[in-house]
Amino acid sequence: QVQLVESGGGWVQPGGSLRLSCAASGTIFKIAEMGWYRQVPGKERELVASIASDGSAKYADFVKGRFTISRDNVESTEYLQMNSLKREDTADYYCNLVDDIFWAWGVDRRTYWGPGTQVTVSS
Repeated sequence: QVQLVESGGGWVQPGGSLRLSCAASGTIFKIAEMGWYRQVPGKERELVASIASDGSAKYADFVKGRFTISRDNVESTEYLQMNSLKREDTADYYCNLVDDIFWAWGVDRRTYWGPGTQVTVSS
């Protein structure tokens, strides 16, 4: 089992910055991908950014140029640096880890989620 714990959420004024962290623990075989998602009440959870095992990153259009995702492979930790925050960035942010377990018959891909951290952008 893998446990994820987010930290770094909170309140910030529009235009401000926050840095989210997600620490993974437990038995991890091979991280295929780590990512950040967000959700507001009444809406589906949406991808914010993800980073693959080769370090390549993907971003949702609404955060391009403002957010940066990064990983510390040694510590199995990922980060989301959020700059130029807008009111519409207010949401619960969840980290996500995709773990590949290789067996003789193939690959077992498992996805884990953290409990979430709240980000509020308001004046």
